[in-house]
Amino acid sequence: MTEKTNTRSKILDIAEASVLEKGFEATSIEEIVAGAEISRSGFFYHFKDKNALARAMLERYIDAENALYDDIFARAAELNDDPLHSMLIGLKMLAEMLADMPDGHPGCVIASTAYQDRLFDKGVQDLNREAILGWRRRFRTMFEEIAAVYEPRDAVNMDALGDMVSSVVEGGLVLQRALREHNSASEQIMLLRSYLKLLFSPKA
Repeated sequence: MTEKTNTRSKILDIAEASVLEKGFEATSIEEIVAGAEISRSGFFYHFKDKNALARAMLERYIDAENALYDDIFARAAELNDDPLHSMLIGLKMLAEMLADMPDGHPGCVIASTAYQDRLFDKGVQDLNREAILGWRRRFRTMFEEIAAVYEPRDAVNMDALGDMVSSVVEGGLVLQRALREHNSASEQIMLLRSYLKLLFSPKA
């Protein structure tokens, strides 16, 4: 990693930790500069303003989340090629991964920016929206594959069901942070897993 790349990553690490702790509005360039031990001009060399910083934070978070989902559900598919059982395995793996984090998951950058979207330009707002729509498409496709094999017991909107995964995961992280309960997100994911087992269980 070059010194330029390392400095940029350090700025993003410090900014993300601060944003997750107290929000974007309360995070100042001055504290980021002090934490990264650089000058203000050094900050502006990497990011022209706070919108550029927010966009970079979002892009990095989205890439990491997509890589995580790719890895977990690819491994789940290798363990069982039945679409329902593969999904259930993947959710259990995700729940276990979150439970095994010693200090808990740090939080959701998507949620932090969504709560304060008035602070950002249209580019940041659109990026946030597209990330959520991307997760909707990802999980909707998986649920459509399941429904082709297992008829749902209830009539369900596949887009809404796809959104439910993100709602449970990201909402679980919010609960975990608010309640300071380490396993809140994992427990919510396991409840979603139980619901999906019931929803797609074969009819008698």
